[in-house]
Amino acid sequence: MNAVFNTQIELDERGVAWVAGAKVKVTEIVLDKLAYGWSPEETHFQHPSLSLAQIHGALTYYYENQDRLDNQIEQGLEEAGKLALHASDAGFRRRLIDLKRSL
Repeated sequence: MNAVFNTQIELDERGVAWVAGAKVKVTEIVLDKLAYGWSPEETHFQHPSLSLAQIHGALTYYYENQDRLDNQIEQGLEEAGKLALHASDAGFRRRLIDLKRSL
């Protein structure tokens, strides 16, 4: 007997996993779990628009693809760090303010 399961996950053209029917990346649910130690039930409490099935599906997908998703998370954190460093540059902020004033 074969069983078919709905995984609750969709991949976009870049290979990024999203919770089906929601605008939430699988990695966002994973980061909530890693950062706050949230259980699926707590994640559902904090994000009531997500069903427990969607949350469990996202975590299942993560554990089945952990190396790839950990790499995506690491790349995202590196990009965010670079952007934060660039945005904290006083000269860059001054140029943005000057640009805004010229508009």
